[in-house]
Amino acid sequence: MGFEKTGELIEKSRELQEVYQQLVEDVGSDLWRFCRYLTGSPWDGEDLYQEALVKAFGSLYQRWQPTNPKAYLFRIATNTWIDQCRKAKRIVGTVDEMEGPVEEFSYDLELEQAFTRLFTLFPPRQVAVFLLKDVFAFTAEEVASMVRSTPNGVYATSSRVRKKLKETSSLEELSSNGRPLPEQSEVIQQYVQAFNAGDLSQLFDLMSDEVHIDASLGFQEYSKEEMKKGSMQHGLPGFRAVPFFLWGKPVLVVLVDREAGPLIHDIQFQEIENGKIVYHKSYYFCKELLIEAAKELQLQVQLDKAAVHWRHSLDEGE
Repeated sequence: MGFEKTGELIEKSRELQEVYQQLVEDVGSDLWRFCRYLTGSPWDGEDLYQEALVKAFGSLYQRWQPTNPKAYLFRIATNTWIDQCRKAKRIVGTVDEMEGPVEEFSYDLELEQAFTRLFTLFPPRQVAVFLLKDVFAFTAEEVASMVRSTPNGVYATSSRVRKKLKETSSLEELSSNGRPLPEQSEVIQQYVQAFNAGDLSQLFDLMSDEVHIDASLGFQEYSKEEMKKGSMQHGLPGFRAVPFFLWGKPVLVVLVDREAGPLIHDIQFQEIENGKIVYHKSYYFCKELLIEAAKELQLQVQLDKAAVHWRHSLDEGE
């Protein structure tokens, strides 16, 4: 009986998730950028983005008033990050007041590059205030509600942040992005060989029986058996995996070759314990991260693939 009820609930949740994704579509790109700048990292930003989406979906039943989806999602992301920083014993900062509003702020592309460094320059609450008000155009009253402060405190904080940003001349970029890895662990080397050869048996041999397959925003599998019955029931896709160093992290970029050039199909990384892969992370369903990674690697993203059709949504957004 328990399994039957769980199955029914899963099916209903999938139906609701499809409706929810349509709601999120219009603000997803801005929300992802916000999470990236807030955390200072595309990887941490993606994690926050996913957690915010899950929390927002799970909390909808508590809303009894008309709800602006953008403000609602940004509020969830902001407070999720501040809570995480508190748990990590980081000083989250204050939002102190000043008298009256200050002048409006505009930024150029060069200054926007500095946004990736906000995490190292200011406490989390101050970063959130600046991004929400001066970059994503929420009113001071809306921001005050999100960060639990006052409008004057929002004005004062955004003024201090923008002043320091303009004084910050160092806009260093990671020079290592996109370079192939010089060497990898033996297990990852074997994984790449098996993946590129389409050798599913060898691939499974490299994995723990309890391997966790984490394809966030798509599916979760908690064992090799679930993987065999689920994501790998039809075998490997026949594409090639190439090791890269991206945003300070060693990853595998899965490429599908086309006449016009290779397209990014997926980005993966694995965790190894006692000579076995115990955790496999796939960003297959993470549109915003894949698009940003493609810019870094000077490649294009595969927009239409199994279970996702991003070309249509991107065309509508133009």
